Amino acid sequence: MGALDSVAARVARGETVQFRPTGSSMVPLIRSRQLVTVAPVDPTRVEVGDIVLARVSGTVYLHLVTAIDGRRVQIGNNRGRINGWTSHDRVFGLCVAVDDVPRAKIDGKTRAS
Repeated sequence: MGALDSVAARVARGETVQFRPTGSSMVPLIRSRQLVTVAPVDPTRVEVGDIVLARVSGTVYLHLVTAIDGRRVQIGNNRGRINGWTSHDRVFGLCVAVDDVPRAKIDGKTRAS
């Protein structure tokens, strides 16, 4: 079980969660240990460029939506690495803020808690 699994479970239950992910794969959008806020998402409303909390091949990532094909999305980091495709039911949350600064284009994409 990875570090983001417990966060994903909470978001899947409808909670908005704040945490500090580690790593450099999302720089400069998210730097290691920056405070992020992730809210439950309506996966039918995500767009390419959104940062989502999603499970791909058993691993939970806080990464970008890089492509959309019907009811599935492709997830990748901000350095060009593609993690893979996943279905809407495995897209748990949307990053709505980094260090309490709201992200652009989030209106209408989250689910009510």
